[in-house]
Amino acid sequence: MVQVADKDPRIAELEYLRNKMTEVAFEKGLSSPESVKISQQLDALLNEVQKNNPN
Repeated sequence: MVQVADKDPRIAELEYLRNKMTEVAFEKGLSSPESVKISQQLDALLNEVQKNNPN
């Protein structure tokens, strides 16, 4: 069985950003500049992955 991460290396980056955003949000709050920046990076990467893998 082929893992999704094996098909698209950006999946590992998505997981990293999700975990980082969660950590920062707990420490500094959801509306902190760092949380917002990570959230925007995550959104952009999610959009890119979805655009390239329309299922």
